[in-house]
Amino acid sequence: MFQMKAVEMVHWDFWQRLTVPLDAQIVTIIGPNGSGKTTLLDAMRTLLAIKCSGKRDYKRYVRNNREAFAYLRGVVDNPRRPSGGLYPTPFFPIVSDTVTLLCRIKKQGGDWVRHYAILDGDVALELAEGQAQWLGVQEYRRRLEAAGLTPAVAEVLALEQGDTDKLTEYSPRQLLDLVFQVFGDKDVLDNYQRAREEQRATELELEALTRQEEVLEGRVETMKTRANRHLEWRQLQHSIARLRDEALPVLGYLDGKASVAGLWRGYRSGYHALNRARGEHADTLELVARLKAAEVAADAARGAAESARQAAQDAFMTAKSEHAGVAGQLKERDRLQALAGKEYGADAAALAAQLAGLRDRADTLKDGLRALKQQREDKSQQLEALELGRGRAPDEVRHFRAALDEAGIGHAMLAELVEVTDARWQGAVEALLRPYRHVVLLDDPADRRAAWQLGERQRYRHFIVPERASPPAAKPGSLLEVVRFSAKAPDWLYRQMNSVTRVEDASAGATVDGDWITRDGYFRERRGARHIGVAPHDYAFGEAARQSRLAALREELKRLNVQILADEEQLVAATREAAGLADYLSGMDAIRQLDGRAEEFAALEARKTSLEAEIARLGAVLAEAAAEKAAADTRYGDARLAHDRVCQREQDSLAAYRQQRQEVDGARRQLRRLLAELREGAARLPEGALAPEHIAALEDEFDGAADARHQLNYLEERLGNGEWETDDAVLQLKDKLVDDLAQIDRERRRRQAEVDRSRELTDDARAAYIGKLRATVRAYGQNVRRLGELAGIGVEVELPQLANDDAVLAQAGLVLKFNFDQKGMMGMNDGEASGGQQVMKSLILLIALMMDEANPSGFVFIDEPFAHLDIFNIDRVAGFLKATEAQYLITTPNTHNVNIFAPSELTLATRKKRPGETWAPPILQARRRVEGAEPAP
Repeated sequence: MFQMKAVEMVHWDFWQRLTVPLDAQIVTIIGPNGSGKTTLLDAMRTLLAIKCSGKRDYKRYVRNNREAFAYLRGVVDNPRRPSGGLYPTPFFPIVSDTVTLLCRIKKQGGDWVRHYAILDGDVALELAEGQAQWLGVQEYRRRLEAAGLTPAVAEVLALEQGDTDKLTEYSPRQLLDLVFQVFGDKDVLDNYQRAREEQRATELELEALTRQEEVLEGRVETMKTRANRHLEWRQLQHSIARLRDEALPVLGYLDGKASVAGLWRGYRSGYHALNRARGEHADTLELVARLKAAEVAADAARGAAESARQAAQDAFMTAKSEHAGVAGQLKERDRLQALAGKEYGADAAALAAQLAGLRDRADTLKDGLRALKQQREDKSQQLEALELGRGRAPDEVRHFRAALDEAGIGHAMLAELVEVTDARWQGAVEALLRPYRHVVLLDDPADRRAAWQLGERQRYRHFIVPERASPPAAKPGSLLEVVRFSAKAPDWLYRQMNSVTRVEDASAGATVDGDWITRDGYFRERRGARHIGVAPHDYAFGEAARQSRLAALREELKRLNVQILADEEQLVAATREAAGLADYLSGMDAIRQLDGRAEEFAALEARKTSLEAEIARLGAVLAEAAAEKAAADTRYGDARLAHDRVCQREQDSLAAYRQQRQEVDGARRQLRRLLAELREGAARLPEGALAPEHIAALEDEFDGAADARHQLNYLEERLGNGEWETDDAVLQLKDKLVDDLAQIDRERRRRQAEVDRSRELTDDARAAYIGKLRATVRAYGQNVRRLGELAGIGVEVELPQLANDDAVLAQAGLVLKFNFDQKGMMGMNDGEASGGQQVMKSLILLIALMMDEANPSGFVFIDEPFAHLDIFNIDRVAGFLKATEAQYLITTPNTHNVNIFAPSELTLATRKKRPGETWAPPILQARRRVEGAEPAP
């Protein structure tokens, strides 16, 4: 390290311009308090870019003189280092013996700014400004540090006034660090530590890089999945395009050909079936015509038989009437004969009572005849209506139908639409449908509201149904199977009749699961079984019902006619008897009347006999005519029933023919359409699509067009429902991420190898450097012990345990113990030493730092080191200060003992600024005379 030779100050504090020599080993600066001792040391500290003492700074000193600039110039030596090497002098490449250090302080931008320069040789201030290459504070400090002024030495040089004993307050660890700093080992250790920290930072970076690699691996896996989804999407697109554009057209064409072939066969068979249906329908039409002619002939024969019967009946009735008249007249003869045979003188009152009774009986007979004739008239009208194909409905039904007709509401009665095709089950059908015989079926469902309003107004008790449907297929064995409907009927009626099974008797019905009915109307439903049969004369459905009612009406008319004839005969007899009694009572002579009317009565008797013979003959004729009429009615009913049945067959055959024709027409249209589609499809197929090997490959892969279409639908559904990557940039992104992952992995491996190698080299280098650290500690211990010997103080040094381990180095410390006046060992700062002894410890510790054999020079600022020393200890300190090779700049107040000047070779005396003067007086100097030496200039 270099030493100070001189310092020049311009506008520093209250010194205008002052040059102070420092070319001595020990320089003592003396003066009263406030005279500028510390100001001089702070000038040298500022020149060396060290912080000033206490809370002062360089700005405080340059502000006092109110000048705009200040200069500090120092002259230092530049000795050659004993070891030589790349830097033989402290200020290399300057190799001169002296070096000028220059500090310029001036205002810049309202603040004081420092600039430094290092010049070769002893350059005067007037010349230095022109030669200087100004440096910043940090660069200047770096140059001084290279010259030996380390930060640790700078810290020692910056000790405040009276703080020379501060080193004793250092802990063993701090003291060891200070030793390593002064001897340059701290920088090496710091470099090692920085290397370790850099290694740890690199390891953290590697960990972050590893985490980044793991994250990137996750992203790569995700991106691979996305890329796979994209590739799968592309494959699906290709498969769908192949199925849609290549496979389906060819397979559809092949299936179309097969369909056309099958359809052609079906069309041919359907066409043959159409011809058969046409022939069957023609045969049915011919049969309908024959049966219609038979029905017309039967109707004509029935009319002729009715005319013959009516003529026979009229003749019979005429003869009967005439016979009745003759018989009545003959009864008068018999009465007269009876009267003639009696004796006269009978009781007149009894005869009068008998006459009154006969007249009452005649009145009763007249009333009865009147009622019977009215019944005969009604029955005759009903018979006439039934013979004309009409039935007589109840009054409420007739009135309601009249109201519907008046309102213009088209309708029909359910009984008019039903025809029983099997007469054996007429009774069963009548029994089940009896509650519905007066159900009204509307032609137009839109008339329901008006019809219901009429039904509500007239309180019509039967159903009014707007909904009508075509009959469904009848279940075998059901009641619907023996019924034909000439028009649409309610759907619920079809269901009910279709759910009832026909059985012969209740025993057979016991084996049936569900509703059933017998021929005569024994009906079983969910509530149980009961008889609901209807008398034949009360039938209401179909031709059989009409024939049954006609027969019942004829029997009723025959009975009424017989009853009327009998009652008329009784009326005539009663009338005549009453007349006879009246005549008898009036006094007429019965014998005289018999004689007077004998010829009349004989003629009447003869006429009666002839009339009885005629009546017998006419009765036989009438019976034969009635039988013939009944037979004609039966033949007409059978012909009409046969015609109705064959009409149903004709309708069925016509429906079958039309259905078959529709099927044939539809098959023909479909065949034409398929042929056109085949031609168009074949035209659209690419060349070679129908090659045998291509078709064989498609048939091996697919079962047909349906299979291909199923696969196409599956793929399209999968494509539509899946979450796909449709952007092909995902493949490039995946490749980029894979490359990035590979690069990161290579970079991590490379840096890991570098970190491992650096850790190995650092550990090896620091392990090798541990020996240097031990040597440094031993050398410092030797210096301390030697200085202790010079000061008469026993010093014990406990060397630290140094090893190549961070924990050991971090805990290592230098432990020193001192023995003053053989009083026993004491520690660095254990409170047992006096103030003077603490100063002696600090000086030993401080000066030992400057006793480096490799760097023996250097200087030290010691501010008032003798403040707590007695005369004996001052001499001690002066003795071992001289024993060292370092330069010491010592301050002391002028009140101390003169022994303080004993070690001093150069004494500088500072003086206070006099009141009223601008500048302080210059510093006085006194140099120790050395015998044989030339006096200083």
